[in-house]
Amino acid sequence: MKIAMPIAGDKLCLHFGHCEKFYFFDVDEQTREISSIETMVPPPHEPGLLPRLLHEKGVNLVLAGGMGARAQQLFAQKGIRVVTGADPGASPEDIVKMHLAGTLKTGSNPCDH
Repeated sequence: MKIAMPIAGDKLCLHFGHCEKFYFFDVDEQTREISSIETMVPPPHEPGLLPRLLHEKGVNLVLAGGMGARAQQLFAQKGIRVVTGADPGASPEDIVKMHLAGTLKTGSNPCDH
């Protein structure tokens, strides 16, 4: 499994399309452990580009603070599940670990477009 997370200032970015970089977590689904982490600086924001790019990188899941409805639809069309409302207070690695353990608490989606 490959999980993508938008990052700003080494924390989860609240607005998906305005992140500074992405973290990609390769996860062993059997052990529920992170096996590797890589980063990528996104290209300039362009509607529809990131769902296609993340799909090409093999992403299965996006953990986000906030994401607009249209972006969520584009990810769904690519077979990528999206979880919004994750708490940006925890480290990115802890957010992934909480998701894998089924303990990730999510709130409202701060993006309303």
